[in-house]
Amino acid sequence: MASVIEKKKYTYEDYVKTSDDKRYELIDGELLMTPSPVPGHQRISRKIEFMLEKFVTKNDLGEVFDAPCDVYLDEENVVQPDILFISKDRLNIIGEKNIQGAPDLVIEIVSENSAYRDMVLKKRLYARHGVKEYWIVIQETEEREVYILKDNTYQLYMTYCKEDILESPLIKGLKIGLKEIF
Repeated sequence: MASVIEKKKYTYEDYVKTSDDKRYELIDGELLMTPSPVPGHQRISRKIEFMLEKFVTKNDLGEVFDAPCDVYLDEENVVQPDILFISKDRLNIIGEKNIQGAPDLVIEIVSENSAYRDMVLKKRLYARHGVKEYWIVIQETEEREVYILKDNTYQLYMTYCKEDILESPLIKGLKIGLKEIF
């Protein structure tokens, strides 16, 4: 008779007890190490965050955060999106130690080692927890996929290329020229 080895399910309590200097995310009870991003990833992240922050602040729309910042979705799901936005009427989810609930917008910049996590695992997770808009930025092809939440699943709103100007369906008036990012 074969024995079944049961994988340990981690919780938020386990997550906060990780004592080394590495970054982790907790997805469906699985503790996943997140390597430091490469300079190209950070350059893109900085440019997007700067443009988003400038627009959000100018129009008094809410708050923008970047990684590492814990987003607690539930006991078995704690993530650190590259960039996130919380609208003004939902600022109450910003806790002392983490964001407690789904942001309105999450942006993930896909790296070599994060493609499956960002494009499959986190996409499913964000939809399940109610993130209204999800951007996936693909460095290699210089594209950005924008998804909107409809009936608890993401629908592709638009794929933008380097020459395009992205317009957010959620944050009215936000336009980002992708030439300025890549």
